[in-house]
Formats: sequence, C-alpha cells, structure tokens
Amino acid sequence: MEKRVFLVHGWEGKPDNHWFPWLTWELRSRGFEVYSVTLPHADEPKMSEWIPAIKDVVGRPNKDTYFVGHSLGCAAIIRYLETLPPKAEIGGAVFVAGFHQDLGIVQIQDFFQSSIDLEKAKKHSNKFICIFSDNDKYVSPNQSFEFAKGLGAKMIMEKDKQHFMKSEGVDALPSVFQSLIKMSSQ
Repeated sequence: MEKRVFLVHGWEGKPDNHWFPWLTWELRSRGFEVYSVTLPHADEPKMSEWIPAIKDVVGRPNKDTYFVGHSLGCAAIIRYLETLPPKAEIGGAVFVAGFHQDLGIVQIQDFFQSSIDLEKAKKHSNKFICIFSDNDKYVSPNQSFEFAKGLGAKMIMEKDKQHFMKSEGVDALPSVFQSLIKMSSQ
C-alpha cells in the first residue's frame, strides 16, 4: 500500500507555503503520495470548516497515512484525530511549531473553545514528532514543549528557525523529511 502524507498549513497559510513544496518534491521522489490540503478561509479559520476539509481529502486513514502540520495546522490535525472512530489508526504525524492551547490570538480562538483532547488523539498513533524553534515569536518553546509532552512525542529543537516560514528564510526543513522517512519505515 502507498504511504500517503497530508500537509496541513496554518492560519493565513496556503498549500504551497514555506517548505511544503520542497518537502513534497523530496517525498514524491521517494514514492510517497503527497497531498497539500487547501483549507478554507485561512485568514479567518473555523474548525467547523477545516476539519471536514481534512476529512474530505484524507478519506479513510490507515497505518500508511501520515500528517505534517505547521502552526495552527497542528491543532487542526489533532482536532481531526479527535473525530476518528476509536479503532482508526494513522501512521503518525510531524508537528512543526505546534501548540494545543489558546495563544490569545482572536482570529484562531475558534479552535480552542473547548480543550483539545491529546489522549484521544494518541489512541490513533504512538508516532508523533514535534519540531520547534528556540526563537519562535508566535509559539514559545514552552508551548511547543507542553504540546509534545502531552502527546508523548519525540522533540526536535531547531536553532534560529523562528516560525519556520519562507519569509524568515526557511524554504527547506530536512528534520521533517528525515522524521517522516524514519517514522514510515518502522
């Protein structure tokens, strides 16, 4: 069965943002099917729109289904996992600049009206990796650490990558690629 990877952008994001094109090329050249999810109204994200959009693209997940999220895309993936039937499983997920608690940003508060249930999400996989930067001005290393700890995820701290955006000089992210290759071969 083909290994499928779904890239989930964040607030104000697009499917071809930042390092997604580079990652797509790297993964496809190694036989992965890669889908970059287009989420509606990225400037004013609504959980009620984003989660069905992810479900529509993914269809039925299985152990060969992987996710990569950036920023709010990480919370969207967890919210998606919360909706899966109890026995559904995925191969794993790599979260970049991830968080699971309200950051006080009005435009994204819809995702945090209720607490995110990390335990429920963990029932669908035990392979999670969180990548964060030591100088992210939007998501503090502490917030990323708490997210990773709650998931029991492996953590990778990058130096000076800020919020992992192209405008900050990040258009390739080898740690995501290497994490997916390792995760999918176990």
